[in-house]
Amino acid sequence: MNYFLITAKNVLLMLAYAFPGYVLIKRKVIKPESISAFAALLLFVNQPALSLYSLQQELYSPDLLRNMGIVLLISMLSQGIMMVVLWLIWRKKYKQDIAYRVYTAAAALGNVGFMGIPMLQALLPDFPAAVCYSAVYLTGMNILLWTLGAFLLTGKKEFISVKKALLNPAVLTLVVALPLFFTRYSIADNLPTVNSVMVILAKMSTPMCMLILGMRFGCVPLKKMFSEWRLYVNVLLKGVVFPLACLGIMLLLPLEDNLVKSIYIMACMPSASLVLSLSELFGDGQECACFCVLTSTTLSMVTVPLMMLLL
Repeated sequence: MNYFLITAKNVLLMLAYAFPGYVLIKRKVIKPESISAFAALLLFVNQPALSLYSLQQELYSPDLLRNMGIVLLISMLSQGIMMVVLWLIWRKKYKQDIAYRVYTAAAALGNVGFMGIPMLQALLPDFPAAVCYSAVYLTGMNILLWTLGAFLLTGKKEFISVKKALLNPAVLTLVVALPLFFTRYSIADNLPTVNSVMVILAKMSTPMCMLILGMRFGCVPLKKMFSEWRLYVNVLLKGVVFPLACLGIMLLLPLEDNLVKSIYIMACMPSASLVLSLSELFGDGQECACFCVLTSTTLSMVTVPLMMLLL
């Protein structure tokens, strides 16, 4: 299988979804302040459907459950270590420039759902368990986002929210998905109509995410964004250094090949839009977070296919 060509094709296809959003903003059909409504729809409707869909791709087995635990552990460990290392390097600059706080989170937290799942399905079509792993990876990322990520972005412990770490769409979906998973209940077999709705909403996730990305592109000064050299450092950290570090950790462990490939593919995904959402919530670093997500996603058309050469 030519992972490079398959990846390049899929990344370009996903980026093509962003073009209508860009046009709609530029033609003033959609106002910039309306983007938050689309983002809410993505977060509270599409993402839960995507997580539920992911955990319905395989029936429960002890081996699958063990591997899901491994994915959760490695994903949280690798992301946590990456953020702590960058904190040690940049902590003296945190008070001078909020951008370094944003880069710390953006270099570790990736778009493992909206971009990761289509990529897993394209690259590992005979390994549906990989899609289940993405839901687990996303859960771990959300827990880190509302704890370590919140602290790094703000520098204040009071913004660490265990409640939000446990009560967010990705984690709450598990309340429904895990009982179905453990009892081997198939929505497709028992509730075909519900399954059809779930699949449609789940498959809307990637186009919706990229449409929102295109809208944000239409709102930012592109010259200013692409002239900021630190953004390219972030792309290098998230798109190259982080996945290589994950791969290095996994090669030290006795893991099956497809499990390693699944985690590595997700680690290669560009910076997560959740970093921008958190910056908007805290009211600081929004422009930098927006630039990080946009540049990382755009340049993923180069970084992701190149990193897949290692598979």
